[in-house]
Amino acid sequence: MKIALYARTSTSDKQDPEMQLRELKEYAKLRGWQVQSVYEDKGYTGTNTNRPMLKQLLQDSKARRFDLVLVWKLDRWGRSLREIILMLQELADYNVEFCSLKDSLDLSTSQGRLMMHIIGAFAQFESDVIKTRVKAGLENAKAKGKTLGRPKKRNDENIRKLRANGLSLRAIAGKLGISKGSVQNGLR
Repeated sequence: MKIALYARTSTSDKQDPEMQLRELKEYAKLRGWQVQSVYEDKGYTGTNTNRPMLKQLLQDSKARRFDLVLVWKLDRWGRSLREIILMLQELADYNVEFCSLKDSLDLSTSQGRLMMHIIGAFAQFESDVIKTRVKAGLENAKAKGKTLGRPKKRNDENIRKLRANGLSLRAIAGKLGISKGSVQNGLR
């Protein structure tokens, strides 16, 4: 059986997909599978659907360049249950099987398909929990008076003084190093 390996890391500088790939290659060797292609996405979160190597893998599966996709863990494949199901259905449409090593998930069986739904739901739950924590952290920072977002570059008082001295909007913008729109907003 010809297979494709897929590995993903969330950060490109601190994580290395080599650990995932080493285990995947060992497992493939034990099963007697031939590794046809290896796809690695570095620095992409599971919720990011714009992963170039994942897109390439899906294109290659359509061309039937391999019979099975092997991933280290389902959360490396995706975090959104909807996204996971859609991609797995796409593989199934091309008669390409899917296997997740650490989740002991083999979608060629009905038990494997049931387990995939359960694991995918937990992956979605984890993503939602992270979003909730981030939102709570931002609200806490705001409550403590922390200013969030990009620092304000314009000084409305300076803008009004320069305008009172007869400078044009464009001249004020050039002098302060801001856009003409920022000058207009500062005068409001």
